[in-house]
Amino acid sequence: METWKHFEANGLTHSAAHHLLAIREVGERYGGWARVTDIARALAVTRGSVSINLRSLKNRRLIETDEHRMVRLSPNGEKIVKVVLAKRSLVKSFLTDVLRVPEEQAEIDSCKIEHLISRDTAEQLAHLVRFFGSDEPGALEMLERFHQYSLACGGVSSCPVCTNRCALEGLADDSAPVDRPEAEI
Repeated sequence: METWKHFEANGLTHSAAHHLLAIREVGERYGGWARVTDIARALAVTRGSVSINLRSLKNRRLIETDEHRMVRLSPNGEKIVKVVLAKRSLVKSFLTDVLRVPEEQAEIDSCKIEHLISRDTAEQLAHLVRFFGSDEPGALEMLERFHQYSLACGGVSSCPVCTNRCALEGLADDSAPVDRPEAEI
């Protein structure tokens, strides 16, 4: 199965998404334009790191620069930021409102996922979150039944989620530290 290769085909890295978001955030305070120093401060990284990443964003026509080396989002960059923020909002709402993940963890997880999920998945997630938050008959009852559902199961052979090993037991192994190289743009 080669589905893992789709991650590499993603058009936007985590780092690139955060640089675009920082440019927008800083730019909102300064008429749309941002200085490299302010972007670096917003991201808590060096100016050199920001400069390197901005070259890639400029080559992809996601940002524009002026003669004073000020930076702003291009129309395409602005569209990407809007999509990323919409996906972050959807994922966070799903995590907090449907799954009842604590707010702080939902913020972290939605940040990790926001630029990775497809438009189709985000749309379906929006429908699901809207459904559970609606006055639709049975929606609230279904959500409450989900939250009362016993996490104990009848074993791997009868579970539609598990294959050879209990998925919940596998999640318990998630506490091991993993060395992660810095993301590239």
